[in-house]
Amino acid sequence: MATYTPKNILITGAAGFIASHVANRLIQNYPGYKIVVLDKLDYCSNLKNLLPSQSSPNFKFVKGDIASADLVNYLLVAESIDTIMHFAAQTHVDNSFGNSFEFTKNNIYGTHVLLEACKVTGQIRRFIHVSTDEVYGETDEDAVVGNHEASQLLPTNPYSATKAGAEMLVMAYGRSYGLPVITTRGNNVYGPNQFPEKLIPKFILLVMRGKTLPIHGDGSNVRSYLYCEDVAEAFEVILHKGEVGHVYNVGTKKERRVIDVAKDICKLFSMDPETNIQCVENRPFNDQRYFLDDQKLKNVGWSERTIWEEGLKKTIAWYTKNPEWWGDVAGALLPHPRMLMMPGSRHFESEDGKVPSVSNTPRMIVPTSKSFISPLKPSFKFLIYGRTGWIGGILGQLCEKHGIPFEYGRGRLENRASLMADIQNIKPTHVFSAAGVTGRPNVDWCESHKTETIRTNVVGTLTLADVCRQHELLMMNFATGCIFEYDAAHPQGSGIGFKEEDKPNFIGSFYSKTKAMVEELLREYDNVCALRVQMPISSDLNNPRNFITKISRYNKVVNIPNSMTILDELLPISIEMAKRNLRGIWNFTNPGVVRHNEILEMYKTYIDPNFQWTNFTLEEQAKVIVAPRSNNEMDASKLKKEFPELLPIKESLIKYVFEPNKRT
Repeated sequence: MATYTPKNILITGAAGFIASHVANRLIQNYPGYKIVVLDKLDYCSNLKNLLPSQSSPNFKFVKGDIASADLVNYLLVAESIDTIMHFAAQTHVDNSFGNSFEFTKNNIYGTHVLLEACKVTGQIRRFIHVSTDEVYGETDEDAVVGNHEASQLLPTNPYSATKAGAEMLVMAYGRSYGLPVITTRGNNVYGPNQFPEKLIPKFILLVMRGKTLPIHGDGSNVRSYLYCEDVAEAFEVILHKGEVGHVYNVGTKKERRVIDVAKDICKLFSMDPETNIQCVENRPFNDQRYFLDDQKLKNVGWSERTIWEEGLKKTIAWYTKNPEWWGDVAGALLPHPRMLMMPGSRHFESEDGKVPSVSNTPRMIVPTSKSFISPLKPSFKFLIYGRTGWIGGILGQLCEKHGIPFEYGRGRLENRASLMADIQNIKPTHVFSAAGVTGRPNVDWCESHKTETIRTNVVGTLTLADVCRQHELLMMNFATGCIFEYDAAHPQGSGIGFKEEDKPNFIGSFYSKTKAMVEELLREYDNVCALRVQMPISSDLNNPRNFITKISRYNKVVNIPNSMTILDELLPISIEMAKRNLRGIWNFTNPGVVRHNEILEMYKTYIDPNFQWTNFTLEEQAKVIVAPRSNNEMDASKLKKEFPELLPIKESLIKYVFEPNKRT
């Protein structure tokens, strides 16, 4: 049997229960593997679960959401990821009855984002997708043979339906694009570190607090339980010996009724089951039994090691020693809990209660300019669209840095009702729109996805502007300067730039066509401030959308002067513009132009003295791209007049980008 050896593994949801045990095990057992863990730190995640790994040199933690395509693509490229172990998911069945859309978003959409990133980067050698035994649906009470890996999927609740849907996407990407996928379907897992919405930790904490144990229905439902360390070993085996394209059940044939689990816990606490167990209303549909055929994984070399009594004692001992691990969990201990939104993030804590720094955590790039952001009155509140985008993400970080109240919009721009709901719920004073389709990975994508581009860039933007006008709100809209190209009236090298009142003259790409179209229509809205961004650059040279990052990775570049936007300097200005209630169209670039070769010369001077590049002409470039690119000079005198401190493009590049990244 061939053995697979990974180099750089991305584990999603690794601050959660099962994945943290897997991550800690791999980090300890394989110091030669680099383990990058990604977790958005939802209510059931806890960074303390990764304490055993925090000082390991092969461990890196990144806080983020798998639904962020930009972040996922960046991580795969920046960390040279060759293996993904995908655990991140909403998993609690009770929650899925009251918050089913969250399950769809996390479990299906999040998985889809990961798969698409794998397809685009083309560097993944293993994608291990973690599913559940619940996708098989209910097993007959008298069945003596469990569901095997080829059994039909018949989910019965919203949670298991989303997991089955995610599996279909995984299978499709394996077949359509040759992605090397492996799927696992596991029985219930228990042990230390598990959030107490699940049965066993909930019962343990309830007994510790002197409360009765609530049993759904009559407690006759049957489940199979595996100890967490055995499951972590199973994933270690699947990682190294699992066969691409296959499904593996991770299970046990030892079954227990829920009522018996409660009795066993009472027994270990010397409590009387008769007086400490209470039957409550059943959940809407409670599968009677999940029974797996676990032979396939046994054939690969794995089997459970921990007997029930031993595992239960270890688990009780851990919760007895760590009763406050999760903080206030009263809501999770209810008989029928719903999704808990825990305030704040969970951090590592050492034994003395102090919070140490997380080793190898990548720095978050937040523009540092303070000169443009004045103290904000408490009456201001920003609503930002584009949470998962580059500009939208930095805007949120800026607001946090400067104590500006803000929330991200949840609605889709093209859905008027959802935008109305956001405004009514959040009650903002200003709305920022940093949402839009710019292409994946570039504007060529828009040429073959025209309706999607129209839906967001035109319909969505206009809908938001109209809803904001209806509510008398100023909308700060991040537009583009990629609607102009050098012409006879604005020749290259002349210093004559396009002004705010000039009509677009470039529609060579469908992306630019939609942006030019919507800008003309937005002129009719007196509540809009449109900021024309051009070739954005930030101090984060690892971001794949950064113009410097792009051209430093190209095989060949054209050497042509362009106006550009240094986000570290200009995004703080956008916040000040909102506070000043500025409106109309603004060229949102630094004054002047810079040639692409000049930028690469700076890159060579400050970053990499061995860096080399090759130029080619616009005609040669046209042969390798689908849509023409916009090159132009924009007149930034209007913005410079409003903000005299604004630096010329070359000075801004050195101050905000190259000096902070200078390598000595």
